[in-house]
Amino acid sequence: MAIKKILVVDDSPTERFALIEFLSKQGFSVVTADNGEEGVAKAKAEIPDLILMDVVMPGINGYQATRTISREETTRQIPIIMTTSKDQETDKIWGMRQGAFDYMTKPLDLEELLRKIQAIG
Repeated sequence: MAIKKILVVDDSPTERFALIEFLSKQGFSVVTADNGEEGVAKAKAEIPDLILMDVVMPGINGYQATRTISREETTRQIPIIMTTSKDQETDKIWGMRQGAFDYMTKPLDLEELLRKIQAIG
């Protein structure tokens, strides 16, 4: 499956903007959500090819949103890469247990992110 549409879920406007700029220049269509609840809704409505999910957000956090998306019939096939400042091994293990495909810590290495996206699609 070629990755064309990416949903970026992050409460930081700066992070969203940086990812939109980078991913758009790489030819991807980018949809955004600024919290976990909106991320779950957009995942269901947009059915993106990939989700980049922050963890620390108000309301539903990234772990909860990932768990919901990865267990819903209509969205469970969408790979999720968690993108977060939480850099402990236990954080990564917990993210993967919630259904994440991969886990990256911030600040993101954008070239590494691109390699991961290309490897998926």
